[in-house]
Amino acid sequence: MPIEVGSIIEGKVTGIANFGAFVELPEQAVGLVHISQISDKYVTNINEFLKVGDSIKVKVLGINKKGKYDLSVKQASKQEFASKLPLLSKPRPGERTREPKHPPGSFEDKITQFLKQSEEKLLDLKRNLQEKQGGPKKKK
Repeated sequence: MPIEVGSIIEGKVTGIANFGAFVELPEQAVGLVHISQISDKYVTNINEFLKVGDSIKVKVLGINKKGKYDLSVKQASKQEFASKLPLLSKPRPGERTREPKHPPGSFEDKITQFLKQSEEKLLDLKRNLQEKQGGPKKKK
């Protein structure tokens, strides 16, 4: 069974470096958990979070040209926690449920949204400035 991007699998820490931890995955595959993907907290010393020989759950973020996997412990724990949330908080009968807000998916969507918000803020600033200066000047 091949390892798929986005899946959560269990692996074993085989080595630790300053930049991340090497993890052995099923089927003799190898991956790296970058230091930024180990915890939500700021990590300066990986040994405070992981040890060689630890069995950990990781989320597969991608695969590089050499066939090695990019992994995340941080995202795997968030996804497991989120999957348990519906069990913890069920809506009461008659209670409205809110649709989750999904952030825009692509980079282009994010840039478009950012530019739109920036233009709106600039217009507000210009209006406020004109009001403080006595309104727009009329030509005679």
